[in-house]
Amino acid sequence: MNNNTPFTQSISLEDMGIENAKIHYQLSADELHERTIALGQGVEVNNGALAINTGAYTGRSPEDRFIVKDSITENKVWWGKVNIPFEPEAFDALYKKVTAYLSNKEVYVRDSYVCADPNYRLNVRVVTETPWANLFCYNMFLRPESNQLENFAADWTLLCVPSFMADPTVDGTRQSNFAIINFTKKVALIGGTGYTGEMKKGIFSALNFILPVDKNTLPMHCSANVGKKGDTAIFFGLSGTGKTTLSADPDRKLIGDDEHGWTNENTVFNFEGGCYAKVINLSEENEPDIFRAIKKGAILENVIINKERNKVDYEDVSITQNTRVSYPIYHIDNIQPGSIGNNPKNIFFLTADSFGILPPIAKLTPGQAAYHFISGYTAKVAGTEAGVTEPQPNFSACFGAPFMPLHPTKYAEMLSKKMKDANVKVWLINTGWTGGPYGIGNRMKLKYTRAMITAALNGELDDVEFVNHKVFGIAIPQTCPNVPSEILNPRNTWEDQDLYDLKSVELGQKFKANFAKFEEFANQEIMAGAPVA
Repeated sequence: MNNNTPFTQSISLEDMGIENAKIHYQLSADELHERTIALGQGVEVNNGALAINTGAYTGRSPEDRFIVKDSITENKVWWGKVNIPFEPEAFDALYKKVTAYLSNKEVYVRDSYVCADPNYRLNVRVVTETPWANLFCYNMFLRPESNQLENFAADWTLLCVPSFMADPTVDGTRQSNFAIINFTKKVALIGGTGYTGEMKKGIFSALNFILPVDKNTLPMHCSANVGKKGDTAIFFGLSGTGKTTLSADPDRKLIGDDEHGWTNENTVFNFEGGCYAKVINLSEENEPDIFRAIKKGAILENVIINKERNKVDYEDVSITQNTRVSYPIYHIDNIQPGSIGNNPKNIFFLTADSFGILPPIAKLTPGQAAYHFISGYTAKVAGTEAGVTEPQPNFSACFGAPFMPLHPTKYAEMLSKKMKDANVKVWLINTGWTGGPYGIGNRMKLKYTRAMITAALNGELDDVEFVNHKVFGIAIPQTCPNVPSEILNPRNTWEDQDLYDLKSVELGQKFKANFAKFEEFANQEIMAGAPVA
């Protein structure tokens, strides 16, 4: 639905503690676009998209993400470096300061919802300080029809106030920026940062608690699409591994690119109403669907614009390597109506292996699938997080640890059961390096990765010969349509194969060292999925 019709209903925010504010309610995408330009907060580039700068923060700040520790969360959340506790009293005081700060100012309010399946729908009221942040939420959350707004009741509230700076000595934060989730008050409170991804991931984190605890539904950091025969494919992976790119397949309908739920009814539904894609080195040739989705209504973040041609230079990363675009899902032509799919048949774990050790495609046993899901190995891509300036190996449980409030084994147990019940095939896909590690080898060609995934989806790998990797024990196909056989076994691509063997063992040991903290919760089948050397 392209809802650009202005909405004239007036609302009050006084019940939130925001008084005498000038409220811009439910502005259309065009209105928010034009207001951003009029306020000097963004520019329109040659393809019609809006380009903005998010300020000091061009990525998430994981050390400044908190969850209020109270009677709901105290005994359920997996507390630690990922889920940092915040005192209820400190939250109340900070919330009061933020709402007082917004009083007597201009604010932008949007009523929206998340979870495309009506049985799991969660209404969200968004209050933002800038029109472009509100446009981001228009793009990324699901858009109600006008008649659904008449009696809208928010289940959750999201406040985003980049210009409000916390005082760590008083407010209990680490520094001036913060993103705090309160499950009792049902509020996501964000301040001191203009990075829009904090809003998206705040609501995602809330759903990652609500759905498994209250709805017995598995939340997943994944993309998903549907084939012509109605088969759903799920793609897990962290930023930069190819979730958005690989799920945008011209022969399959896109359900969504980043966040989904898998229900007891064996359906998969999108949480969102849009896509949030990296645009570093973007080209129409390699990623035509994303490239063509960047038009009026889309928001480009932290890109460099050629002033003479008013055109984006996607190769220029002088602000950040985490350049991004958000756009409503209807900017993609080939989408699944209703954003719900049935009958999951294939799961792909995407990793960008900076060591060049893992094969470009391998088939996993149920035990290996659970082990690799809990491990969540990839390379942390430069610029995705504050302070990360070059790729480095990274383990992120469930391919999304920064957004998972529960212990990773809770999600792994749910996934393992669903995989077995639905008889799903699970594949490990390395979109990272071949022929050597980062700096020596080359990134796997996208056309080969696409060909391997297509072959797996079409059942063309069912009857080929497989050989187990000597260290990881995963099954490597010896042939694959439209892919050179010599690249399927990564050892063959290294000039020094003895060095490859040595580095394989070293990476296997890194997996084992990382998994040590999960071993007491893992059953025998999962432990059998560990590297064998």
